[in-house]
Amino acid sequence: MVIVIIGTVASSFLGFRADLIQVLLQKGHTVYAFTSDYTQAELSKIESLGAIPLTYKLNRGGLNPISDMKSTYLLSKKIKEIAPDLVFSYFAKPVIFGTLAAKIAKVPRVIGMLEGLGYAFTEQPEELNKKTKLIKSIQIFLYKIALPQLDTIIFLNPDDPKDLLDEYQIKVKQVEILGGIGLNLKDYSYQSAANTQDPIKFLFIGRMLKEKGIHDFIAAAKVVKQIYPDVQFTVLGAIDSSNPGALQQSELDELISLNVINYPGHVDNVKDWIVGSHVFVLPSYREGVPRSTQEAMAIGRAVITTDVPGCRETVVDGVNGFLVEKWNPQVLAEKMIYFIEHPDQIAIMGHESYKIAQEKFDADKVNKRLINMLGL
Repeated sequence: MVIVIIGTVASSFLGFRADLIQVLLQKGHTVYAFTSDYTQAELSKIESLGAIPLTYKLNRGGLNPISDMKSTYLLSKKIKEIAPDLVFSYFAKPVIFGTLAAKIAKVPRVIGMLEGLGYAFTEQPEELNKKTKLIKSIQIFLYKIALPQLDTIIFLNPDDPKDLLDEYQIKVKQVEILGGIGLNLKDYSYQSAANTQDPIKFLFIGRMLKEKGIHDFIAAAKVVKQIYPDVQFTVLGAIDSSNPGALQQSELDELISLNVINYPGHVDNVKDWIVGSHVFVLPSYREGVPRSTQEAMAIGRAVITTDVPGCRETVVDGVNGFLVEKWNPQVLAEKMIYFIEHPDQIAIMGHESYKIAQEKFDADKVNKRLINMLGL
């Protein structure tokens, strides 16, 4: 078959779709990878996977309906020239505009995957601002047009279809739940946590945004440090100064100088930092199924995360870690202190994480499920 996969950033094809593309090629299919945000080097890497990279225009963050309509029409022309048997799109805008373009091009089978609902659908401690409410209402309107056109819509967790389809009465033909998009487990081999006689090390990986739980992580670290000053809290992730909920550079500098957190800046060896940690912490407000947590679990780390959509798919409370109430740094601190005071549980729960990752997040198993959902 001829298959078109529509994403946005080229790096997502390389980081999250490479295994899927290789399985499809092994089955004898031809794969076109459509990307709207790329470098020539990334296009060459996609080509070296065996897929055919194609570029298209998509205004990822904008709200310009004329521009979006024009982009959709131009995309449909490119799709029509290929005449694929299947179009598979992922991320919000490709699912909306890629689906409409595929329908205009009369593609026989069209499938979309939403790997999370995004910021506009994430519950916040305070009310969403007017701009976010506007973006959300436009997104819902577009979903109501596009999603009924799909043969199948795939979600990663069971909460997302309830909060989108049921809540806004969007009729679709078929819904599938994939679980996490999976990891190549050979790249994340199990390593028992380092000596728990050393100061316990807690690790946060994610953009330093409010909705990722960075402020809650820091607040909990401050509570713990008052009782156990030697405990280490490491943050891996970028500052997004354009985001109103982001941790500011001045705040970060102060936290580093006060020795509240360890911040090594940009690192290319995230895996090594997971190996060097004892417990992984992600107090996010909402996720699809977080990749960083899956990586930590595969390596064999106990996890503390929030009892919210996506995150709750990674932890069996009290078995491989703890689910905590969102927006509650005090409870988060209490669970951190539990591991400090019961260091034997770090290895026990970490091994349970590893077992869950083997069962739920093995890319081979996940891709087999996904290929079944794609009807291939």
